[in-house]
Amino acid sequence: MSNDENRGGSPLDRRAVLRAGLAAAMALPAGAIGAQAFSPRAMRPATDFSQFPLCKTSSDAPALTGAPRKLKLSWNAGAVCLAPLPVAIDHGFFQKQNLDVELVNYSGSTDQLLEAIATGKSDAGLGMALRWLKPLEQGFDVKIAAGTHGGCMRVLTRADSGVGKLADLKGKIVAVGDLAGPDKNFFSIQLAKLGIDPNKEVDWRAYPGNLLNVAVEKGEVHAFLSSDPLAYLWLKDAAYKEVASNLDGEYRDKTCCIVGLRGSLVRDEPQVARAVTQALLDAAMFTSQNPQLAAKSFQPYAPKAATLADLEGMVLSHPPPSSRRRGAQARAQILCG
Repeated sequence: MSNDENRGGSPLDRRAVLRAGLAAAMALPAGAIGAQAFSPRAMRPATDFSQFPLCKTSSDAPALTGAPRKLKLSWNAGAVCLAPLPVAIDHGFFQKQNLDVELVNYSGSTDQLLEAIATGKSDAGLGMALRWLKPLEQGFDVKIAAGTHGGCMRVLTRADSGVGKLADLKGKIVAVGDLAGPDKNFFSIQLAKLGIDPNKEVDWRAYPGNLLNVAVEKGEVHAFLSSDPLAYLWLKDAAYKEVASNLDGEYRDKTCCIVGLRGSLVRDEPQVARAVTQALLDAAMFTSQNPQLAAKSFQPYAPKAATLADLEGMVLSHPPPSSRRRGAQARAQILCG
């Protein structure tokens, strides 16, 4: 898909995201990244991979030969929706593709993470589509290769607030952790579709992400936006309710988290790019089908307040790409042709 086609206006469904190739050549200064590397944990017993292929062309390709290909893969270790990454390490999905992957946690801005991929400090990364698309359009040399799941963004309010649907946010004050965050972007789009001007008819106010519920408790706001794991944990309290999520309506089959690869990796080593993409797609399906195992893999990175049962529930609420949807063989078209 060309950049012009990508801007053509169709919603980001999984097929569109997997075909997308937002690449350009913009050299950027290195800058301070502030990354922390995590040593891979020991592999667990071999998994039966036969049930997981999402792209037949890709999954039938032979594994890389020779010494395992070393790669660095960037992520935000606190995001439970990225559980397929530790799953891929623990359950051998990278090993199956003859990859030796080091996870690098980025706590800084998305632009820093994308700069790291574009300039070769990292080979790949996972993140939210609505956080990535604008920087990629502006020139980061990163290719979108796959979508891993949907869900994880929510609108919450107090159970007795009188806010019962997204349209009720018109004229209200809404707290957000980031005024440029993907959740605000997503729900602003949905408000606009309802005929509500999100810039003029909703008063967005920024609060620290872990204090969003305090703002509504104090009566300073009528609702707030949040992502899992915090949103899921707050919803365990009967005092809160969910007003909307990015799994509602037409978005139930659309992806929100995506895989991005270093542009030069796709151009110079397409089989390596294919291998890491396939490993992550297979791990995403395994995560959905084995939520207990996925919860255990992610637990070292989870908030202390989250139990294994909580993590399992979160994993179940983030549906993966479905191998049954029409066009499944085109899911990694950009990489496996």
